[in-house]
Amino acid sequence: MGGNQIFTWRRLMAQGALTAAAAGEEVVPASEYRALEAQVRELHRLLGKKAMENELLREAVSRAAGPKKLLLRSTSLPGDIL
Repeated sequence: MGGNQIFTWRRLMAQGALTAAAAGEEVVPASEYRALEAQVRELHRLLGKKAMENELLREAVSRAAGPKKLLLRSTSLPGDIL
């Protein structure tokens, strides 16, 4: 085993790459991970907002499609004395 290989392993260990390599997972920079977490939070927020809008629209449609009420109008003209 060469000195170069040991130096490379030490450098990777200092960067945390050996832990991920031992687990068989891909290594991503912490900044990229935080950015992706922020994006997921934003998408969850937007999904919740759209779900609430959808529920409000469903309720409005069900009310509009419900039984029609007959409105009684007066047959008298404006100004008529009752």
